[in-house]
Amino acid sequence: MSPITTSAEVNRPADEVFAYATDPTRFAEWQHGVIDGRMADPAAPTAGARCVTTRRIGRANRASTSELTHIEPPRAWGVRGIDGPIRAVVEVTVEPLAPARSRLTITVDFQGHGVGKLLVPLLVRREARKEMPVNIATLKRRLET
Repeated sequence: MSPITTSAEVNRPADEVFAYATDPTRFAEWQHGVIDGRMADPAAPTAGARCVTTRRIGRANRASTSELTHIEPPRAWGVRGIDGPIRAVVEVTVEPLAPARSRLTITVDFQGHGVGKLLVPLLVRREARKEMPVNIATLKRRLET
């Protein structure tokens, strides 16, 4: 299956959009279901660094760890899940359109492991297709106000 891609034009400079969209401590502000996010090491993020995101799934909080695959501020950032039954692969790109305007594109794909092999095609992808436009609209609204 193909990845899920969502884009929005944001009336903010690329460096501000990039900083906000890729800061795990801000994920709960714009991503549905996220209740906490942090870098495992507070030092400046580099490829190989780990990010821990906690989501509310049903009645439980579930933490998952992702590894930063690349970071090229203020243009590109990527992570891949390294634990759990459902592992996301996320790519964020920010394209400057004008001095104070940018295009943000987020692409997400999923890999299922164990029971995740069943959940990804039956539930996870469908929910992500619904949530991604809402998430990116929330991010846009928060940055523009």
